[in-house]
Amino acid sequence: MNTPSTDQQTAAQQTAVQQTLLAAWQAAWPQALAAWSRFTRLHEPLLCESRLAASQEGLSGSFAMIRLSDQSVVVDLEGIQHLGLQDYAVEILAHEVGHHVFAPGSVTEQFRLLARIRRALPTLEKFAPMVANLYTDLYINDRLHRQAGLRMADIYLRLAQDGKDKDGKDQGDNAATASQVWALYMRIYEQLWKLQKGSLIPTKEVSTEMDTDAWLGARLIRVYAGDWMHGAGKFATLLLPYLIADNEASASQQALAHLHDTKDAAAGCEPIGAQEIEADEIDGAIHPANDPLVSGVDEVRTQPDENTASSSSGQTREPYEYGEILRAAGIQMSDHEIAIRYYRERALPHLVPFPKRPRPLSPEPQLEGLEQWDIGEPFDEIDWLQTLLQSPRPIPGLTTVKRAYGNEQGKDPGHIPVDLDMYVDSSGSMPNPQTHTSYLTLAGAIIAMSALRAGSRVQVTLWSGKNQTLQTNGFVRDDAEILSVLTGFFGGATCFPIPRMRDTFANRKPEDRAVHILMISDDGITTMFDKDERGNDGWDISAMALEKGRAGGSMALNLPSDWEKESRYYTQVPQDLKRARDEQGWHIHAITGFEQLMEFARVFSQQHYLR
Repeated sequence: MNTPSTDQQTAAQQTAVQQTLLAAWQAAWPQALAAWSRFTRLHEPLLCESRLAASQEGLSGSFAMIRLSDQSVVVDLEGIQHLGLQDYAVEILAHEVGHHVFAPGSVTEQFRLLARIRRALPTLEKFAPMVANLYTDLYINDRLHRQAGLRMADIYLRLAQDGKDKDGKDQGDNAATASQVWALYMRIYEQLWKLQKGSLIPTKEVSTEMDTDAWLGARLIRVYAGDWMHGAGKFATLLLPYLIADNEASASQQALAHLHDTKDAAAGCEPIGAQEIEADEIDGAIHPANDPLVSGVDEVRTQPDENTASSSSGQTREPYEYGEILRAAGIQMSDHEIAIRYYRERALPHLVPFPKRPRPLSPEPQLEGLEQWDIGEPFDEIDWLQTLLQSPRPIPGLTTVKRAYGNEQGKDPGHIPVDLDMYVDSSGSMPNPQTHTSYLTLAGAIIAMSALRAGSRVQVTLWSGKNQTLQTNGFVRDDAEILSVLTGFFGGATCFPIPRMRDTFANRKPEDRAVHILMISDDGITTMFDKDERGNDGWDISAMALEKGRAGGSMALNLPSDWEKESRYYTQVPQDLKRARDEQGWHIHAITGFEQLMEFARVFSQQHYLR
């Protein structure tokens, strides 16, 4: 009889332990949900039996994580065993549930939270995800400790032992001991839960200044428990000097890596709601000692200052900052992809409404059948033929019938939208839309997307120097393709793509849709009247394009308000533009600043695409 080898016995024992652990954690899930409310509902957690399986779910570094994209909780049971936390199933699972139902709760709230914390960490913005995680953990753990009676403090005690030998002495590489952030964080918990000083962190590592800051941190958690978003910037400001004291080394990250369960929480989510700078975001980045609600030193002011609120409300982030917030939340996109989403979201509130088409009634009555004619109704309504067919002896009110008529909904009289051919300047005098707000790109997005709503097709050409063009594949109805072109950037010389306009209209037939031509540029637009590579005169090509387009042309140009005065320029710009306007019929809209393109885009869209 063959006896199992030692390795086989060990493997079998490990499998049995894993199965027992898995069953215990599955059984703890209902209790974890009930720690928040008996009405809490989330689907079953993803309990991974190995670190490899956990990594395939996107979990790395920590022993647990949340995914806001599908409201999931992922746990690395192998990592749990390694840290000796296998007996804390309810505590850990309830903590992860808290991230879903309390803080942050949604991807939009995660974006708002990271934006506030980043503003409070100048030059150290890379630590914003970690600080955001620590901050929300404080609220969740405090509630579970005080209201649900869970053993949250024991988890931190166990984590503090990680990196120590069996005699309890540091092995020398314990990051928790070296981290000022960890020491402050543990002392805040001691203050919150009225634990004896030194319960979670040795007293030798807590200075008098740190003890005061820990009191302020605990006080902040209490004050903003009902509105935790407004305390985020203050908490980050409190941690800032301790992050600096750690010398930006990896100590803080190593010590707190096991706790970072919201590291990539927003991965796979749609980035919505991260563009606007809220009224209290800038003013919220103050030290808790300067907040009278926390310190109680000054007179408590419950309402924000009206002037301050109005000055910051309504502002919008730059694209690069928007991108950094998305990446901090775990959304991995290129700068170009981020710019596409940025300008689409900014353009949406300014689009024309979807068109409403009337359904006129047909003027001709439609015969629908017969109905009974009764005494008292007009005599001439009787249909005698049908009456006699029913009975040769008519009996009024019994065999007499009349015709029944109704109205039928007529066809839409028809509306053929005008297509749009747009040329946007991307030379060196224009901003890069992927880093800073480009009103040329934003105006182009508003107009193009409004045209799509009206049923039009749009062709976009981005241009700069010679042979520097980026364009859509003809006239399209794909907003992603249009925005991909609009958010590109060259930053080179200025040379209008005359061949592009020439080839667009050279073979256009009279039965094709009418096209309106739109230029968004500055005085460099006059290069469109130069000669092309074939020696053709740009004036002739412009006239041909307008004639075959049949819907006119517009130019939105960054020019001085008195651009028509020839003394304003030492070039042919005024003469060329006046000739284009007077001889060819171009509508020239002079703007003194690119911000005015927003109003131009609104008016242009309403005039051409509002039905």
